[in-house]
Amino acid sequence: MTAVVAIVGAGPAGLMAADTLQAGGVQVHVFDAMPSVGRKFLLAGIGGLNLTHSEPLAGFLARYAAREHALAPYLHDFGPDAVRAWAGELGMATFVGTSGRVFPKDMKAAPLLRAWLHRLRAGGEGRPPVQFHMRHRWLGWADDGATLRFERPEGEHAFAADATVLALGGASWSRLGSDGAWVPLLAARGLAIAPLRASNCGFDVAPTGPDRSGWSDHLRERFAGEPVKPVAITAADAAGVVHRQQGEFVVTATGIEGSLVYAFSAGLREQVAAQGQATLTLDLLPQHTLEQVRTETRRPRGTRSLSTHLKSRLHLHGVKMGLLHELLSPAQLNDPDVLAGFIKALPVLVSAPRPIDEAISTAGGVAFQSLDAGLMATAVPGLFVAGEMLDWEAPTGGYLLTACLATGRAAGLGAARWLRAR
Repeated sequence: MTAVVAIVGAGPAGLMAADTLQAGGVQVHVFDAMPSVGRKFLLAGIGGLNLTHSEPLAGFLARYAAREHALAPYLHDFGPDAVRAWAGELGMATFVGTSGRVFPKDMKAAPLLRAWLHRLRAGGEGRPPVQFHMRHRWLGWADDGATLRFERPEGEHAFAADATVLALGGASWSRLGSDGAWVPLLAARGLAIAPLRASNCGFDVAPTGPDRSGWSDHLRERFAGEPVKPVAITAADAAGVVHRQQGEFVVTATGIEGSLVYAFSAGLREQVAAQGQATLTLDLLPQHTLEQVRTETRRPRGTRSLSTHLKSRLHLHGVKMGLLHELLSPAQLNDPDVLAGFIKALPVLVSAPRPIDEAISTAGGVAFQSLDAGLMATAVPGLFVAGEMLDWEAPTGGYLLTACLATGRAAGLGAARWLRAR
């Protein structure tokens, strides 16, 4: 009799587990609380689907920081090259962008997802068609500890499977299905779970204005939503090692967010947790040396205002000038040498990460110590966990998706091995 596996969660990790099990001849049923498959995957691809990254594997693995060694076996088996080959099998050619990021040639998520779902639903050549059950919210287990319980519009549904793969995501973007409701259910079954925290997130700045509410009204009203570019950030990572990276971010009504901030979010989050605040330093003119900037700030400006002078001599204006006025005193602004130093190293104090539901991803989750090498829960034989439910985090740039696909595949392989051993 063909084994039956239930996969709960129809994101990239769950679909990859389904793909892997289907290829092994296993009958797969995929359940998801949403009306359609891959909601967060599609949203992530709106600005161009970043599948993976082209950097050498050693550097790639280092992006997972404290979880590098835990994830290494899965990423060695299914890393960036394998992701590109898998997309090619689905008819989606890829290319490497100028930043080293890898995208489908048409940049879109929907065609890749359609091709993938077609293969899963069609089956053939020893691949049983995957059955999808939408609007099924997982409630845990029945009293027997094995049968799965689901809430659906027409009433509760029970489903018995030979093995289960959970790929329910973290706790960000709950409206797309990942709400972290699984945490108490797995904790009750004896799995160790690190608290879920915001990752790849924005931050609120510490109060700067007289109203003690973060940005001043002037900065909020004039520049909220404005990108700051080019700019470089210098800040410490979670291990305390100081890094510098160039890119861009956005000023928000309460603070800062965007890809460059996300790259430092883990370290900033840990510093805020430990000290109540964290400092990052902005280089507003990364293409200039300090000496070049100092030469221009020292240059006599006559009757011109400081803003006009800096715009003319250094092309420094708009939101960058707004940040200088926000964070420096009149005395600092009017001292050419002090001003030059701050243009190259402007400290910004942040006081809190934005709420977890706004984050791109989450840190924390099921501890690898609770799982065997095949990602099966040692306390619950036949239960496998994959994707963002696991305790790891990574920056944006293809690292998140690659690890979700790799651990989904590993969970699928682990479930197939466990079924064969039975």
